[in-house]
Amino acid sequence: MTIQNSPSNAKTTNSAVANLKNGHLVAFPTETVYGLGADAENEDAIKRLYSIKGRPEKHPVIVHIGDRQFINYWSKELPNYANKLIESFWPGPMTLILPRSSMAKDWITGGQDSVGIRMPSHPVALELLNKFHELGGKGVAAPSANRFGGVSPTSAQAVIDELGELLGPNDLVIDGGECEIGIESTILDCTGELPKIIRKGAITEEMLLGVVEIAKTASSVRASGTLPRHYSPRTPVVINQNPIEGDGLIAFSSIATPKNVKRLAAPSTIDEFAHDLYKAFRLGDKLQVSRIVVIPPEGDGIASAIRDRINRACYQEK
Repeated sequence: MTIQNSPSNAKTTNSAVANLKNGHLVAFPTETVYGLGADAENEDAIKRLYSIKGRPEKHPVIVHIGDRQFINYWSKELPNYANKLIESFWPGPMTLILPRSSMAKDWITGGQDSVGIRMPSHPVALELLNKFHELGGKGVAAPSANRFGGVSPTSAQAVIDELGELLGPNDLVIDGGECEIGIESTILDCTGELPKIIRKGAITEEMLLGVVEIAKTASSVRASGTLPRHYSPRTPVVINQNPIEGDGLIAFSSIATPKNVKRLAAPSTIDEFAHDLYKAFRLGDKLQVSRIVVIPPEGDGIASAIRDRINRACYQEK
C-alpha cells in the first residue's frame, strides 16, 4: 500500500489512474466520505474490493463518474426529473439509482435491474475520475473505504487504520485531508415515475422538493447504507441517555460534559455535527470508552440524515 500526500499533484493522479487501470484499488477523498475505488468494468478488481470490505455480493456499489456523458454508458434511461436533479445538484453529494444498461454488470449492481451513479464534487475525486476517463475508463466503483457495516472514514488516516493490513502493495491511498460533509450521499431511486428517497444525506428533502416532486411510497431497491444496522463502531452506541463514568459523549457544545466522561465531539452547528460524527465514533473505539452516548440534533434537513446514521449505528436485532 502506498500513501500519496499531495492530492493535487499530477504525479499522484497519474499513479492513481495507472493503479485503477491495472486492476488495483485506490482510496480517495470525496466531499462525503473516503471511497475505496476500483475500475467498475474490472470484475476481478471489484471482487477483491468486496473481499477486502467483507461486503455481501448482492449489496450493490455506486459507480462514480467525472462527466455526465458517462450516464448513458451505465444507464439505459434518464427520466426528465433525474435530469433536473443533475442540473441542480451535480457534482455533489447525490446518488441516482437508474435503470441499468447492458454495460452495468451484476458485480456492481448486486444482480438488480438498476445501477447507482454519482458525480462527486471534491476536486481530488473529479481530477482522478476525469483523468481515468481520458485513458478510457468509464467509471470507478467506490463504496466507503471501511469494512462492511462499520464507520465510514472521513480521513486518509482512518482508511489506513482500518484497511491498511488488507490493502496490497500496489494499492494506493490518496490523502486529501478531512472530508467536508462527513456523512454519505443522498440516494434517490429514479427507476419509477417519481424519485424516491432511499438514503438521506446533505441534499435534503427540502432541497429536492424545490426541484422535483418526491414520491411518498418506499423503494424496494437495495442500496448502500440502508441495512437496519450500519455505520457502527465497535463500541455500543446509545441515544439520549445520561452518560456515566467511563462513557464517551457526542453532543452539541452547549451540553456540558459530566465528570469522568470523555468528550468525543462538541459541535456548535448542525454541519459540524455531521462532519464530526464518524470521527467521534472512531475516537470512542480508540479510547475504549464503555458506551458512546449521543445526544442527536433535532429538526429536519441534514439533522434527519444524522439521526438516520445514529439510529442504524445503535440498532440491535430483537
